[in-house]
Amino acid sequence: MGRLLSSEPQNEDESFVSIRPLSLGEYIGQSNVKERLSIAIQAAKIRGDVLDHVLLAGPPGLGKTTLATIIAHETGGRLHTTSGPVIERQGDLAAVLTSLSSGDVLFIDEIHRLPHAVEEVLYAAMEDFKLDILVGKGPGARTVRLSVNPFTLVGATTRSGLLTPPLRNRFGMVLELDFYKVEELKTIVERTARILGVKIDDACAMEIAKRSRGTPRVANRLLKRIRDFATVKSKEEITLEIVEEAFKSMNIDEYGLDETDRKILTKIAHDYRGGPVGLNALAATVGMEAETISEVYEPYLLQGGFIARTSRGRILTTKGYSAIGESLINLGNSELRSD
Repeated sequence: MGRLLSSEPQNEDESFVSIRPLSLGEYIGQSNVKERLSIAIQAAKIRGDVLDHVLLAGPPGLGKTTLATIIAHETGGRLHTTSGPVIERQGDLAAVLTSLSSGDVLFIDEIHRLPHAVEEVLYAAMEDFKLDILVGKGPGARTVRLSVNPFTLVGATTRSGLLTPPLRNRFGMVLELDFYKVEELKTIVERTARILGVKIDDACAMEIAKRSRGTPRVANRLLKRIRDFATVKSKEEITLEIVEEAFKSMNIDEYGLDETDRKILTKIAHDYRGGPVGLNALAATVGMEAETISEVYEPYLLQGGFIARTSRGRILTTKGYSAIGESLINLGNSELRSD
């Protein structure tokens, strides 16, 4: 089983597929993204054209796959789902593209991981709905251009900086998703609870939202675990007592931090006197890969204001010290540590 607070998808999340909204009106949060999509979809319908290609960028767990599902539902096309690592050869992409009907939506998750040779084939398909296929080998090889049905490509990436400019520039809309506000997560928890038939009051929903790290996927996962606690205790309703007991058992504090988060903060505080510390040095001290820290743990620690990045490395903020139950030390270093 994966880390409970991870925003990456896990097998246990599959049970929540049925709770995904199917329209922009049902989708909670990301108001700017919804507004831009709504206008674009309405305009495409009025023109009788396919929706322009859409790139969804942002940390995992914020609803990129859900938005792709909504786009297909709102435009009336079928949704075809794949991911960058799965499409290894040009032929794999050609097979997907030729299977699309007019108006279908092709969703490519982790699109930044497409092989370069595959990406080049995608250019003509996005711009002109044409597919260039190499037939034969050696001097006798030739390129055959085929037409594909007009479609909408929805790409999702957690690392938009890794996208090549030619691919990025072919998207008509680039939409950046951000972490959710606590009030939005509370609404999501309440909506999920209603769908699952779980009784929960405002205070409990708010407590779950506060510890969900700004991520709907985490909020739904926490609700599921707390529902399990209530079931074991033969309680028909989730109470604040059950919520607190569940979080204590899962070792998740009031900030939404788990044991590994606190270990990272503690290492910065004690081993590096609050920082600054480089990523590689921190990774070696904590005992994990630098990429794991930067992609899995650091986004929330930065967004939550527990650490800050400077030109010299990571530093612990006053909020970071508070999260591990300590006071700000070594203020005389040189770099301001504030929330």
